[in-house]
Amino acid sequence: MASQPTAPAPGNVIALVGMPGGGKSTVGRQLARQIGVPFVDSDHEIEQRVGGSVRQFFERHGEEAFRDVESEVIAELLKRPGDCVLATGGGAVLRERNRELLHAGATVLYLRSTPEDLFRRLRHDSTRPLLQVADPLARLRELHHQRDPLYRRCAHYVLESARPSVHALVNMALMQLELAGLLDPTRVAATVGAEPV
Repeated sequence: MASQPTAPAPGNVIALVGMPGGGKSTVGRQLARQIGVPFVDSDHEIEQRVGGSVRQFFERHGEEAFRDVESEVIAELLKRPGDCVLATGGGAVLRERNRELLHAGATVLYLRSTPEDLFRRLRHDSTRPLLQVADPLARLRELHHQRDPLYRRCAHYVLESARPSVHALVNMALMQLELAGLLDPTRVAATVGAEPV
């Protein structure tokens, strides 16, 4: 993961994209720990900037204003020097500029889940503004239908995250990065099939 004097080399930032509740933050945190780089959550960075929760900002200012701040934050995070693992918000890919920035400035992993799996994980979660509707499963199906092609367009690699544990997903990510030559296998060995200690 060496960098050139003028710009970061591809692979300095590993960005995770996917639906709300797809495991981006959980997997990202573990992946960063395994590789030995900082973990950054774009939603957390947005909350620091606006001085409140994403949900509150969404309710007060609307989605468009939120997406504006999100785009600024993603652009800034990708310009930061040094390696990191970046978890993005579920709707980050809705803006073409974000898709282009992520695809060009990071190695993007799409954690792909079905709407039904997401619903099982999120049905009691009241913190996600887009799911505070009468029929959250129908909303997830609609979001998935709209966003799946955008995640695929943005991503370099797709990891099916419906069934695997966090440990298995981290290993899948490590293996993919090693196979792509973006991670030195002597630095971190993916322990496929191993049980967490």
